[in-house]
Amino acid sequence: MVETGIPPRVVTILLVEDDDIDAEAVQRSLTKRRLANPVIRARNGREALDMLRGKTDGVTVRAPFIILLDLNMPVMNGLEFLAEVRADPVLHSAVIMVLTTSNAERDRAEAYEHNVAAYILKARAGMEFEAALELVDCYWRYVEFPD
Repeated sequence: MVETGIPPRVVTILLVEDDDIDAEAVQRSLTKRRLANPVIRARNGREALDMLRGKTDGVTVRAPFIILLDLNMPVMNGLEFLAEVRADPVLHSAVIMVLTTSNAERDRAEAYEHNVAAYILKARAGMEFEAALELVDCYWRYVEFPD
């Protein structure tokens, strides 16, 4: 790798997950992979939108960011969140990876209709889950994000 002298941009991970155990598992896996990216957690789609739009006290997600999104959540589920983000002229190009328990073909199809970067099943624990998080690692390291 060529050193440019320019510090890498910090990419924030917005974890949209209502389940504490799943959120802890993602955090542990990120730590295990030595990903030092800041992680901000929202417990549902509405809370995540408020963070992205700067409507929460003290917690705002600034670009560049990657969203790890669960589908099955209260208040606003992941598919509703995807529809809202893709309809928003400021947020429509957000990089979103679904991380879910849903293996339903209709959920997968709808998620991809909303241009998700990946659809990853939580049930594939262990090596496959680690490989999925390696994808997140590679994505933020090598993909150029707009300013």
